[in-house]
Amino acid sequence: MMICRCEEVSFKELETAAAKYKCSARELKLRTRAGMGYCGGRSCRLMIEKIANTSFNSKNHTCVSLKYQPPVRPISFGNLGGHDK
Repeated sequence: MMICRCEEVSFKELETAAAKYKCSARELKLRTRAGMGYCGGRSCRLMIEKIANTSFNSKNHTCVSLKYQPPVRPISFGNLGGHDK
């Protein structure tokens, strides 16, 4: 199952990396590139954090939640749907 559609990162990839490196959400993002695509993590950020928190002992570490950013280049809905104005 694809978690990050922009960077094509699967649930299995995230789960494997989280278990292998016992990393925080930020480290998981950097290792797999999940959340670094065009949407800036808007669709996958919460799932990345959830996967990281299940393998990362957050009681012993300070966890900073992932931020999300607006798309790289704003586009109109007409351009997105392929219709001219």
